[in-house]
Amino acid sequence: MDGEQRRGRLGSFVVGGVVGASAALAAARRRRRRDVARRTPQGLEAFEGAPCYHEVVEREREQLEA
Repeated sequence: MDGEQRRGRLGSFVVGGVVGASAALAAARRRRRRDVARRTPQGLEAFEGAPCYHEVVEREREQLEA
């Protein structure tokens, strides 16, 4: 009985170690990807660079001047 409990604990420890190590590797991999500079604008910056945004701004400018 004592040997079976030890094997169960050891197996649980090994599985926990494998899961923990894989989580640590995944976190490190994600961190590396974030350090790379983005080539495309994100959020509002992407919208402000769109041609449709420039058209709206120009139309509003014309309405204010009229």
